[in-house]
Amino acid sequence: MTSHQTTQTMKPATAAKKLGVYLEATPAEFQEGVVSRTELNALQADPPQWLQDLRRNGPHPRPVVAAKLGISISGLARGGITEPLTTEQIDALKKDSPEWLQKERATQAEVRKEAARIKEKNAARDEQPGPPRS
Repeated sequence: MTSHQTTQTMKPATAAKKLGVYLEATPAEFQEGVVSRTELNALQADPPQWLQDLRRNGPHPRPVVAAKLGISISGLARGGITEPLTTEQIDALKKDSPEWLQKERATQAEVRKEAARIKEKNAARDEQPGPPRS
């Protein structure tokens, strides 16, 4: 009996998310087709010019915008940013550093600090010998 492997495919939206690009900014042939796992790996390993340009200049999806600004996706929404932004727009926001962005960055720094504290606490707890198990 021979096993027949089917090719894994994904919707363009899933592939765009994995590539970190805004779907609506991708070429029509990418948006209208399906992407196989092999094609996705090829795009990641050797990105075509359109993908390089999108990653460099945008427009970027919200997770990428949030990461570039150093805040959470929720922080973007609280700041009134609901649309994809270009790299130029992100750089302008960083330069202007509005109050909401400063506040969200401070909040994100606190969240990271708390996560590190909990991780250290858990690591210390895991190192301590516990009561004997029966």
